[in-house]
Amino acid sequence: MIAHVLHWLKGHPVSLFLSSLVIAVAVVVSCTGGNQNNMMTSPSMGTVAVSMSDPPSCAAAVGAAAKSPGTFSNVWITIVSVKAHISATADPSASGWQELAPQLNSAPVQLDLLNLPANGQCLLQQLGSASLPSGDYQQIRLILLANAATSMAPSANACASLGNVFNCVKDSSGLHTLHLSSEAKTGLKIPPGQIMGGPLHVAADQSVDLNIDFNTCASLVAEGNGDFRLKPTLRAGVVSPNMTGISGQIVDSVTLKPIAGATVTLQSQDKSGTDRIAMQAATDSNGHFGFCPLATGVVFDVVADALASVGTAYDATAVFNVTGGTNLGAVPLVAETAATTGASTGPGTIQGVVTAVNGTTGASIDATLSALQTVTISSASRTFTVPPFQNPASLTIQVSSSSSCPMGSPTGAFCGSYSLIVPASNPNVGTISAGKVTYAAPASGDVLYTVEADATNATSNAATCSPSSQATSKDLNGMPLKVTPGATTNAGRIDFSGCS
Repeated sequence: MIAHVLHWLKGHPVSLFLSSLVIAVAVVVSCTGGNQNNMMTSPSMGTVAVSMSDPPSCAAAVGAAAKSPGTFSNVWITIVSVKAHISATADPSASGWQELAPQLNSAPVQLDLLNLPANGQCLLQQLGSASLPSGDYQQIRLILLANAATSMAPSANACASLGNVFNCVKDSSGLHTLHLSSEAKTGLKIPPGQIMGGPLHVAADQSVDLNIDFNTCASLVAEGNGDFRLKPTLRAGVVSPNMTGISGQIVDSVTLKPIAGATVTLQSQDKSGTDRIAMQAATDSNGHFGFCPLATGVVFDVVADALASVGTAYDATAVFNVTGGTNLGAVPLVAETAATTGASTGPGTIQGVVTAVNGTTGASIDATLSALQTVTISSASRTFTVPPFQNPASLTIQVSSSSSCPMGSPTGAFCGSYSLIVPASNPNVGTISAGKVTYAAPASGDVLYTVEADATNATSNAATCSPSSQATSKDLNGMPLKVTPGATTNAGRIDFSGCS
């Protein structure tokens, strides 16, 4: 039929145009075969490329006050799968999970999460890419190779000296197994609240770059036998091709000399309005820091502090509403000094106890501690997380015994004690206007803190207890929780009930 039509068109002025049109129609008919509805029912597809990043943070533990297992040099994990699901509530066994990096299924990748990328690059590793149906993916899971696995292995295994181990940690005392929870099988979950900028949006015939950030040292829990357990702190977000980041240099506010080993964090508000740490890094020998890649369109608050190797503590400096692509330049930290002598002083320490019960029976939990300070900006209060002067791995304690319970604890409770080493001064606040940062001197008066604990199941890392978050802003005498330089403050007890 088409041949007859083309023969007829040869004598007409529009023959060239129409013959091209008819040939195009013929091609479409040929491709669809006998199923005329195929083009309508086939799902539209997009492409996702997955990468991993992690600004090194463990080097921030310095000085005699750094009560931690030791400075980490390497943290190796082995990844076998990255999956995404459109449903925010889909469990690991549900249908509909999409592989984002199918290449990993047959060729697992082992990464050193503390390895600095060469030449200032943002990414640790490109994990792979895949084509998948368009839509908004609400949760992501990162699946690691179990240490006892026998069916596959990475091409080179840095943990091989420990035996059949594929995830391990190296610190100042040597190489240790990194134990995994049940999440090795079900996947390390990145829920909607930890996908910066909203769900992973995959559009038809478009490509999107997804980056997963692993806050490594905040994800490690020291075990009693010298090994470590993985308690993952993960975030993800769609990043721009130009790898837009936030950078700057931490300096002494008086001498303007750079501060090496300062802790710098990017924070964002949770549903309660409190700033939580999203990413964390330590400054290099010249005081420089950088976070990249960052999710497009997301605004962060930058919070930094430092404890020098000579014991001098610096207060927290918080710069609010910082967008990607911003170089903050010199970010000043104010050294803490004694009011009477002007001499440099050490930090303050907050000590306390966490209890957990299920009825009148002790419950075993992990309790992750945070120190919070509040400032006022334009008549509004802002509460943020202060990075303590210790290895983040020591901020999660195990509540699993009744032997350490102080008098007055709930009947039958299990207890665990903590120690937070923090700045003993009020924060230095920076605000951005017309691209310029203006800093306000720290407020005078008492240095007040709130200590918060989040309870999770030690085996599954899922939230436990009801409620699963508790806080205290009082000391043991019921007075405001005030911190002073070089001294220890005993915080009011934090009690968890209804724990499973």
